[in-house]
Amino acid sequence: QVQLVESGGGAVQAGGSLRLSCAHSGGTFGNYAMGWFRQAPGKEREFVAAISWSGGYTIYADSVTGRATISRDNAKRTVSLQLTSLKLEDAANYYCAQGPLWSSGSSAIKDFGPWGQGTQVSVSS
Repeated sequence: QVQLVESGGGAVQAGGSLRLSCAHSGGTFGNYAMGWFRQAPGKEREFVAAISWSGGYTIYADSVTGRATISRDNAKRTVSLQLTSLKLEDAANYYCAQGPLWSSGSSAIKDFGPWGQGTQVSVSS
């Protein structure tokens, strides 16, 4: 059974940066695209970034393009999300999820699962 555990969240000042990590266990990792999503209170879960199974292709939401970098280490079974120049609107619970098999990536929530429990990011001015 696949398990995903996120870490790295916390409180950050606007303009700062942080790095989120997601550890994958319980199943094959290197064959699947992976993604990061976020959900702020009262809002729907939204796509942030995705990476292909090989790591060679990435997709970003417009809201984080230029400020986010998704990466993966298939040997360590981890996927990371680096966020810089954080804005107040980046505050949310961030989730990683397994994407489609042998995929270059997707931004559609329906294509992802299972999901981790999330890690909270708060941004202060």
